[in-house]
Amino acid sequence: MQISLRRKFDFEAAQHLPSFPEGHKCRRMHGHSFQLEVVVTGTVDPKTGLFYDHGKIADVVRPVLEKLDHTCLNETPGLENPTLERMAQWFWDRLAPDLPGLSEVT
Repeated sequence: MQISLRRKFDFEAAQHLPSFPEGHKCRRMHGHSFQLEVVVTGTVDPKTGLFYDHGKIADVVRPVLEKLDHTCLNETPGLENPTLERMAQWFWDRLAPDLPGLSEVT
């Protein structure tokens, strides 16, 4: 049976969205309290009753979040236009190599 583990992580950051139309409020610099949600999916080991070390998820995610926490996202390579969709892809690209079973990033 496949199961999924979901972990949530909070961070604070500023951004502006240059791709939005002139005059749109999101073109101006503003801040958010963001929440990153990471989901890993796998099969339970019948001997241990586990499929994933919960601590490993945090060990992989925290260093990535530290690069963004209390920064201006637009100054981060790859996030020059930090829409939520681009942020999800940015996180996926950095987390997937070290989180086997990563199935969702929101």
